[in-house]
Amino acid sequence: MLRKKSLMALFLAAVFWITACMPVCAEISVSSPSVILMESSTGQVIYEQNATERRSPASITKIMTLLLTFEALKAGKVSLTDDVITSEYASSMGGSQVFLAQGEIQTLETMIKCIAVASGNDASVAVAEHIAGSEQAFVDLMNAKAAELGMTETHFEDCCGLSDSDNHYSCARDVAIMSRELTVNYPEVFDYTTIWMEDIVHETRQGTSKFTLNSTNKLLKQYQYATGLKTGSTSKAKYCLSATASKDGIDLIAVVMGAPDYKVRFVDAQTLLTFGFGVCNLYIDTNQESLSPLTVERGVSEEVSLRYDGEFRYLDTAGNDLSAVEKVIELPEAVQAPVTEGSVAGRARYLLNGTEIGSVPILFGETVEKAGYLDYLRKAVGLFLL
Repeated sequence: MLRKKSLMALFLAAVFWITACMPVCAEISVSSPSVILMESSTGQVIYEQNATERRSPASITKIMTLLLTFEALKAGKVSLTDDVITSEYASSMGGSQVFLAQGEIQTLETMIKCIAVASGNDASVAVAEHIAGSEQAFVDLMNAKAAELGMTETHFEDCCGLSDSDNHYSCARDVAIMSRELTVNYPEVFDYTTIWMEDIVHETRQGTSKFTLNSTNKLLKQYQYATGLKTGSTSKAKYCLSATASKDGIDLIAVVMGAPDYKVRFVDAQTLLTFGFGVCNLYIDTNQESLSPLTVERGVSEEVSLRYDGEFRYLDTAGNDLSAVEKVIELPEAVQAPVTEGSVAGRARYLLNGTEIGSVPILFGETVEKAGYLDYLRKAVGLFLL
């Protein structure tokens, strides 16, 4: 009887875990052939449909261009105030453009606006050349980054999405991955993707003129929680969108590929986002509280400090009461020296209805060397003096 109860408990725990972690199975009515909905902070997929199907990405290619640009900014390779010179090649780009003239100079920040707001192909190529020396060298970096992120169904041929080559492709899942990488690590991108309209100034040999950047992302006006991110369309790709939105502390990414017309991509994205906000409940433990030091045996110090490896996040889409989450600290009573700063001392486990939903490592906050003869002698002298 006990064995049957144990097996039943294990079965129920497995069912709970699978249910909590798998994408939500729900009837969502979308017209686009390939979509995915992801919670940004955890990367958890909430809903997907043909999400790994290779498709032409059009201008949502520029998400990777923006990602590499912000990486270069963080690394100090470029700055927002850099003068970016438009080459003859960059100025010759067709499709969506901001009509940069050969030799025209704009700051890198203005070029970012031209990419993020107006989807300028000319600005994308100019930035690629500024960062990597040539568009091809930049595209090599794009493909290397895609491989690093595990974007297995992606290959880029250009930095802006104009290519109609069968060798320029991605999928909804991969677009969500690079969208998450960009927005989680560089949230300042939202300073640009939320711009609806802004003027820039062209200064060329023909004179000075004003040009208005108009956002291609109509979701900014149609959906109150929208924060970005990037649209795209060509005759081959049809209509694509990577839409980001934020509500009540939850950030979502909805990717739509191959929509039959430009309105459908926004309707489908809004459908996905509204569904996501309706089912998502996020548990966050920032792990900012102090941990009691741990006893060290045979060390130069008798105690060692501890710290959490980071915060804990758990996304629930099954309607569970997250106030019932229990945190259990697992640490030994003592450790033997030596111990190394940053190595694992134990962990904090998180339980919901008796089932573990995740954990965070607890690390040693400092290095404690093993005590030698002189250390014991100094300790003995100290005790004698006391």
